[in-house]
Amino acid sequence: MAKTTPGEFVRQVRQEGAKVTWPTRKESGVTTAMVLIMVMLAALFFLAVDFVLSNVVQFVLGLGG
Repeated sequence: MAKTTPGEFVRQVRQEGAKVTWPTRKESGVTTAMVLIMVMLAALFFLAVDFVLSNVVQFVLGLGG
């Protein structure tokens, strides 16, 4: 493996950075909003599942006592 000088490394990093397709401000905003919505939906789903399972466990344990 050939050693790369610091200057060559910086040049290569700049070349690779120029190849990247950066998102627009609107795309970033839409993506952020969608992520937040999905996080809230997942949180509500797991809240409901936790509530149901908690009630089932309490019912089962309550029958024995």
